[in-house]
Amino acid sequence: MPLIPSITPWNPAPLAGRVVMITGGAQGIGRGIAQAVLGAGGQVAVGDLDAEAGRACLAEWNRGGDAFFKRMDVRRERSVAAFVAAALKHFGQLHGLVNNAGPPGPHVPPLDTLDLAQWNARLSSLHGAFLCSKHALPALRQDRGAIVNIASTRAHQSEPHSEAYAAAKGGLVAFTHALALSEGPQVRVNVISPGWIATDAWRAPQRRRAPKLSRADHAQHPAGRVGTPEDIGALAVQLLAPALSGFVTGQEFIVDGGMTRKMQYV
Repeated sequence: MPLIPSITPWNPAPLAGRVVMITGGAQGIGRGIAQAVLGAGGQVAVGDLDAEAGRACLAEWNRGGDAFFKRMDVRRERSVAAFVAAALKHFGQLHGLVNNAGPPGPHVPPLDTLDLAQWNARLSSLHGAFLCSKHALPALRQDRGAIVNIASTRAHQSEPHSEAYAAAKGGLVAFTHALALSEGPQVRVNVISPGWIATDAWRAPQRRRAPKLSRADHAQHPAGRVGTPEDIGALAVQLLAPALSGFVTGQEFIVDGGMTRKMQYV
């Protein structure tokens, strides 16, 4: 007699008991992901260059030991290693890593005037993903953990004078599927490529303001609006939760309100 498939109830807290490390997690998309993880029952270890923003997160969240912050520079291996060690000392385990930290803007001088230091600075999100993954993997392997990289739709489309930023984001997409094959099945690895995400209201308190968006800004998106950090956080939770995405690895998810699917005519 064939087995009857059972109905599995949904867990209202899919990250309960799981610890997630988030780089660049004190502001913008990173903070949106951190708050989504907390809302899903998880615990967060936030690393960010901006110590003031990090302390503001802890004060505003008021979550006690569920939230940990330490200043970290993803460009420096010693800083990354110290952060991972501190997070493990605080929580005793690590189940997820979100590689979100990177330079704020895509634009650089024309390529024939760009020096190597400026080029490398725009590659920091890719270098940081390598360093953070390197030092977090031993802990992630112990409990079938997950890595979520944050790239950009600029991995697929560009504006003039954004070559280094586009290369970094495209590199993150390729890094994702390569690492997924190297680390599976112990660790799942996926990448989210956000489009236009309004982060003005998600900055440190002294720089926080309501976003100034026009009707035309929203109308560019088939979804009818510009994105928010919550949009990215919701998908990150799903990809981090083994019960929701245990069969998903090596994939890119474009979250842009449909903007890259919309034909543009002048």
